[in-house]
Amino acid sequence: MTIADLEVHARVGVPDEERATPQQLLITVELEQPFAEAAASDAIEATIDYHAVTMALTEMAEAGEWRLIEKLAEDAATLVLTKFHPDCVRVEVKKFILPQTRHVSVRIERRR
Repeated sequence: MTIADLEVHARVGVPDEERATPQQLLITVELEQPFAEAAASDAIEATIDYHAVTMALTEMAEAGEWRLIEKLAEDAATLVLTKFHPDCVRVEVKKFILPQTRHVSVRIERRR
């Protein structure tokens, strides 16, 4: 399951001035787990509720403050693993800070 480019606004950056105002980030989350039961039963209880994942990530991003996108990605992965229990989660955080680039990003993978 992939949630691609979830738009969030978070306080992130090394200088205090950069963290003073929330900035747009895009978070992509890939979740791995067996989906055969959900496919066979068509029951939300047999899968990961992607709406709940997006809400949890949005709340986390808007409530927190980070110096590094690496730490934000780690916190997002920990949240997803702890709350939704996939076998594996990959998180990519994109930050639009350098005018001469499309974005700067970090990507991590964590397993239970």
